[in-house]
Amino acid sequence: VQLVESGGGLVQPGGSLRLSCAASGFSFKDYLMTWVRQAPGKGLEWVSSISLDGLATKYADSVKGRFTISRDNVKNQLFLQMDRLKPDDSAVYYCARPRSPYNSVLKIPSIDDHTVRGQGTQVTVSS
Repeated sequence: VQLVESGGGLVQPGGSLRLSCAASGFSFKDYLMTWVRQAPGKGLEWVSSISLDGLATKYADSVKGRFTISRDNVKNQLFLQMDRLKPDDSAVYYCARPRSPYNSVLKIPSIDDHTVRGQGTQVTVSS
């Protein structure tokens, strides 16, 4: 089971980035998928989750209207389009999978129950 994130980098405030996560070793289409982030000196923060079929999404209030989560169940990839970035968005972003399959966005598992995470990709928003 492996998750590999990419797409992070340095961007100016107001800019955009698109993160990708390549999944392997499990049946990707059977899992709700999530993005979490960790800023320096802080704990993990849930950012967004997407349903198995990609039709339902949920966002943290801090990113709602600026970030868009999506997935490709043919290519086993998860994405996070981040627009109008702010310095407070600076963090390491992780793609995460819950312990068990078939979860709904109506009851998203806790971060602790997302037992599979990638190595993360750094996003820095600064002028």
